[in-house]
Amino acid sequence: MRASRIDLKLRLALRVAALAAFCFAAAAAYVLFETDHAAQARANWIAEVLAKDLALQQGQLHWIKGAPSQFPDLQRIAPALMAPGVCVAYRARDGEMIQRLCSGVAPGDAGAPQLFADLYQRLFGADRESARRVIYHGEAQGEAVASIDRQSLIGQSWHETSRLVGVLAVALLALCVLVYAALADALRPTRAIRAGLQRLAAGDLSARLPPFDLAELSAVGNVFNHLAGSLETTLAERNALTQRLIAVQDEERRHLARELHDEFGQCLAAIGAVAASAAQTARREYPALAPACQSIARTAAHMMEVLRGALLRLRPPDVDELGLAASLEGLVSGWNGRCAGGTRFSIELGGEFDALPRDFAASLYRIAQEAITNAAKHAEASQVTLRLDMREPAEADQRARIELTVDDDGKAGADVSVKSGMGLLGMRERIAALGGALSIETSRPSGLRLRARIPVPPAETPPDETRDAA
Repeated sequence: MRASRIDLKLRLALRVAALAAFCFAAAAAYVLFETDHAAQARANWIAEVLAKDLALQQGQLHWIKGAPSQFPDLQRIAPALMAPGVCVAYRARDGEMIQRLCSGVAPGDAGAPQLFADLYQRLFGADRESARRVIYHGEAQGEAVASIDRQSLIGQSWHETSRLVGVLAVALLALCVLVYAALADALRPTRAIRAGLQRLAAGDLSARLPPFDLAELSAVGNVFNHLAGSLETTLAERNALTQRLIAVQDEERRHLARELHDEFGQCLAAIGAVAASAAQTARREYPALAPACQSIARTAAHMMEVLRGALLRLRPPDVDELGLAASLEGLVSGWNGRCAGGTRFSIELGGEFDALPRDFAASLYRIAQEAITNAAKHAEASQVTLRLDMREPAEADQRARIELTVDDDGKAGADVSVKSGMGLLGMRERIAALGGALSIETSRPSGLRLRARIPVPPAETPPDETRDAA
């Protein structure tokens, strides 16, 4: 099961967003605690001021004539202390609340969600109340009490927190967009790296990466270029060695064919002649030896036929003189002659092949010969078709290419390993040395298709033209 893939820019942006959201949540929590702390500090301040004023009122009752007889008189200082949600009171020494004044809750402080109210209540408890003793002549006469209504406190906290959360949400969205854009700009060179890797995977070893501004990507580009250069050099050396080995192999085949023709051919011809002469003599003088002499003659003829087939495989007809098309037609005709009543071989040609360089045409013949031999030996097919097509270049800077295809309807098509022997390896080496590629297709219910795509090399310049140009 393939793991899901996430774009790197999106992944990094999400991580930055998660970190920023954590920081913003911490900031919101700080604001929430700071709001509660400020409410407690305000209640303490109101209680301090109220306690001092009540102590002053008691002094006025004893020393100033005409002072008001009512105590405590909270109305005298309440206008200066009161705010939405604030309550002030005086508590006697016996705990009785003598007087209490409260301001109403502001309209905007009543819209906090219930979830937020429950969370606030769980974190900070009930109403914020602060009490300060009223001291007169060194004795506590009572307590000045200041408190803030819970609903008003929750509403004020929600107002401050929601405003901050709104600002932080906008900032978080803007941060995500900016981070994603910055990462997209920073990672734009990865497209060039990906394109270079795709070209390298497709066999284009001339692919190189441009220099990058980022040190990390620049190091990757340097390693890539070094690797591509090394592969290109290694492949060139390998192709040169392969071409040399193929040339040596062809030379050895020609030498072996010469030896077989000159030695075994003459010996078999002599054996056949002697056997024919002995048969004539035996018929006149020793009739009982005539069948043996005829058997020797048949064996020599069969060996001569096998030798001709081996010579044809070892030393193909001169492609330079006959042409590639005629040589391939002769190859197909030869297989049809050897496989009479069995596999049927056919050839289809598309294009002109007379102007191909000699060595290139000879290599094409060898590839076709090996492919047909491979099909004839392993496919157990009733039909084998050889196709050779000349494909014109799609663009002006490209070369024409030849597409060589061998189709069979054999039963071994579903198992490529049946046909993957030294012959297939030799075809791959020859095609790779020519700069081409070999593909094996088994999409049909039965049979196998070998397809070689080989670029056509530039035409050889005749020696006379070279001399004239010099």
